[in-house]
Amino acid sequence: MPEDIDNPQPGEKPFGSVEEVSSGFAEHGYITDNRLATTVYLQSRLDKPLLLEGPAGVGKTELATTLAAVTGRKLLRLQCYEGQDESKALYEWDYGKQLLYTQMLRDKISEIIADAPDLTSAIDRISAQDSVFFSDRFLAARPLLEAIRGEEPAVLLVDEVDRADEALEAVLLECLAEFQVSVPEIGTYTASTAPYVVLTSNNTRDLSAALKRRCLHLFLDYPDHERELEIVRSKRTGLPENLADQLVGVVRQLRELKLRKAPSISETIDWARTLAVLGADELNAAVLSDTVNVVVKYERDLQQAMSVIGELDDPNRVVPEQLPSRGHGHGHGHGHSHDHEHEHDDGREVRAAKDRPGRHDEGYYGSPGSGPSTPPQRTGGQGHRSFGAATRRRS
Repeated sequence: MPEDIDNPQPGEKPFGSVEEVSSGFAEHGYITDNRLATTVYLQSRLDKPLLLEGPAGVGKTELATTLAAVTGRKLLRLQCYEGQDESKALYEWDYGKQLLYTQMLRDKISEIIADAPDLTSAIDRISAQDSVFFSDRFLAARPLLEAIRGEEPAVLLVDEVDRADEALEAVLLECLAEFQVSVPEIGTYTASTAPYVVLTSNNTRDLSAALKRRCLHLFLDYPDHERELEIVRSKRTGLPENLADQLVGVVRQLRELKLRKAPSISETIDWARTLAVLGADELNAAVLSDTVNVVVKYERDLQQAMSVIGELDDPNRVVPEQLPSRGHGHGHGHGHSHDHEHEHDDGREVRAAKDRPGRHDEGYYGSPGSGPSTPPQRTGGQGHRSFGAATRRRS
């Protein structure tokens, strides 16, 4: 008989079927397909970590937070970064607290060594008390240890594990395989209730085979049109259905471009909310151009995005393969007519005049047999050189 997932008890199996995964996630605003729902169901049944790989912004992190909400578990997050020390992932000793207790118990220590016959005996007596200061009382648990030893069942999110060094990746292996953490001064902690572990990767580097072997694996890509529209609809952005449908189509066109960063699903939702706030009643090139910065975050991507948006006014318009440069006030001759033969002749005459001997003085850079007495001074960029050339032509 299917289990009730309306109010699941932390630590219990919350899902009775794949369909219950889909419905439970949908109630919390996360739309899954059958493959994703099946993987989450297997994770909850097999108690295996789940490794999610794919481009940024496809809902990997959101899946972990939704899983915690659906199951009623505590969410613990380890954000990985380059150079991260294992103490930030596992545990640290609270040295400040240890020092404070040592000062408070100074008198008690004096009593312990008061009748010690020599220094060696006094040190031995103090050493016998080491276990007091290296105990659970002074252990500062970080996300990995907290997920294992915590009394409350948890969802452990190891976010962007591909950004971590391989040394930290090795530390994860014991935790993921046995759901335990070893503390040399104390012993081994083993989870009474195995946490649900979700690891995410944006594929900035390859993860080790040992790590992947311990995990269920799923690659998340951008959704198809219908599913992304369903996601936008579920977020209640306020944008009319027909405009949301058009917007998803525009975003999907942008993703087909060679952008430095493709628009994420969350940015599609943000764009829909932006257009709803502005009261857009149609998606024309003007309103999209004014708001495209919501999804396009790099200047060099903007021109490509504008070419796609421009096609909305005229779907049959042919976008040139190379757009003219914005640094000059002309198109380097590409926009001039070449229908008449005499225009070609005029062009050849102008070029020939530029190359005639004596046009420049002997000190001109590149003239035969001469050169500048001092290295040329870099007084400006490309725009400055263009201005200088124009001045010489007028002279």
